[in-house]
Amino acid sequence: MHFSMTRGTATAVRKLQHCGWRIRLNNEHLNLHEVIIFLAAAGLVVPLMQRLKINPVLGFLMVGLAIGPFGLGAFTESHPWLRFLVIEDIEGVRRVAELGIVFLLFMIGLELSFERLWSMRKLVFGLGGAQVVVSGAIITSIALFFGNTTPQAIVIGACLSLSSTAIVMRLLTDSRRLGTPVGRVSFGVLLFQDLAVVPILFLVGVFGTQTEGSIALAFLIAVGKAVVAVGLILFLGRTVIRPLFRFVGATRSRELFLAAVLLVIIAIAIFTDMAGLSLALGAFLAGLLLSETEYSHQIEIDIGPFNGLLLGLFFVSVGMSIDLAAIADEPLWIPLSVAGLFFIKIAVLYGLALLFRQPRHIAAECALLLGQGGEFAFVAISLALSLGLLQADTSQFILIVTSLTMLATPPVAQIARRFGMALEHRAHFDSGEVEQGPAEDIANHIIIAGYGRVGQLIGSLLETNHIAHVGLDLDIENITPYRKAGGSVYYGDASNSAILRRSGIDNAIALVVTMDSTKAAEQVVLAVRKEWPDLPILVRARDIQHAERLTAVGASEVVPETLEASLELAEVVLRTTGFGIEAARQVVAERRQIEKDRFGAQQNGDT
Repeated sequence: MHFSMTRGTATAVRKLQHCGWRIRLNNEHLNLHEVIIFLAAAGLVVPLMQRLKINPVLGFLMVGLAIGPFGLGAFTESHPWLRFLVIEDIEGVRRVAELGIVFLLFMIGLELSFERLWSMRKLVFGLGGAQVVVSGAIITSIALFFGNTTPQAIVIGACLSLSSTAIVMRLLTDSRRLGTPVGRVSFGVLLFQDLAVVPILFLVGVFGTQTEGSIALAFLIAVGKAVVAVGLILFLGRTVIRPLFRFVGATRSRELFLAAVLLVIIAIAIFTDMAGLSLALGAFLAGLLLSETEYSHQIEIDIGPFNGLLLGLFFVSVGMSIDLAAIADEPLWIPLSVAGLFFIKIAVLYGLALLFRQPRHIAAECALLLGQGGEFAFVAISLALSLGLLQADTSQFILIVTSLTMLATPPVAQIARRFGMALEHRAHFDSGEVEQGPAEDIANHIIIAGYGRVGQLIGSLLETNHIAHVGLDLDIENITPYRKAGGSVYYGDASNSAILRRSGIDNAIALVVTMDSTKAAEQVVLAVRKEWPDLPILVRARDIQHAERLTAVGASEVVPETLEASLELAEVVLRTTGFGIEAARQVVAERRQIEKDRFGAQQNGDT
């Protein structure tokens, strides 16, 4: 892997310096023209690419490549009218786009909890930690071979050992695969990489400013300060945040609630930044703290649009930084470096995943999915450049290689899915049996017995909200499309205890029964209740009579299909007669509770 450039890089650096000068003249903020260009791209071009079945992440990257100073911007001197279609302010966009990473880390923390983080410790601190150390060591050795100093090589190795949380998480979420085994392993590795950003930034700072004394001692002192800062945040957060949100929640104002959420995110992020940590770590800690409150789901709904828009801006900024002219000037070393980075990280993660007893198809798909460079390389390399630790040509070369690997990730992810499926079909038993060990390490998930129209809808909602689930069905036509897409849906009889155990029922949150057959649903409830007396069993019933029978054999909660259909229709009728949306929902919610209480009273009377 090559880490220096000459003529092409110098041209790119001059362009970047010109952009940086224009930023200073504009008081370091984006102007309205650039905002309009981005919104037009997000609102028009990206939906068009989705219609053409092009991945949204790849769409944003391609848009950034087109509207950046190295795309259409290169022709503005000969065609001045193109200035209305391009953004030349890369650094200004990138500073705003970093908020996308901040909100991404916040959302990741919000979806976790300290307990869940501890339950994933083998994947996070075991597999994830080993991947960063081994990949970083190999890349550092290569950087040393090409003449970089030891501090420079260590920084390069550490930065390129990280993958793109923003792209991979977006790809997994869009394909509804975050709750699958591949999603869990990838998430675990990415989570450790995100946590590793903090010591990496420390390391860059120490190498860049240390003039005398022990580097190791300075690093340990910096880490000690970080531990104190994080501990203080966690203590104050747990004692202040919950009372704060109860106070704000009592106002029933969504505006004040959203303001409180943004205040917590920004305040903690600024505190970590002042303590020498990263804004992203502070946002992650804020998410972890808020995940323990009863407001976590509402926060996720309110913050989601901000996260998606800012992440889109980040991807655009990555595309804008790719200089096609520089790539053309280095037709050998840049492609070799891109391929080399993918090869090293894929080989390392595949081997480590096998050592951590992951199936071959999961190890292979995760390795391909995480072979790219990551967004935090932009942050760390920029810091190293500002401290004089790296030269401009080396820094720009690394950033171009990182950008190209990120650009290649969506198509590589599609290849990874097909390759993983091929290995899976070769390794597993016939379709008459559930895949061995589909969820040996899965926990806090939902099992859906019956993956027809209702089960598919529930599964979609769970995936959208990043809740893992395993689907079981005896109709192969219901299963095949989701298996091809990589979903955790298997052929099997949900009344069979062996199949349920393979689906991780011992660690499941609940069982949801959505079968069309009334007798089959009752058999599943009866079988599960005998062996797992404390497991919540939520069942879809045909009608009130079926609901009574399900309750009798052990269902925890029953939802009669006819009742829900009647209530939904009643809400539509009320809105047609002039009721407002919220008023109609309130009336129907009250009636739903009345019917639920009446059904419960009947059951208690029968017993």
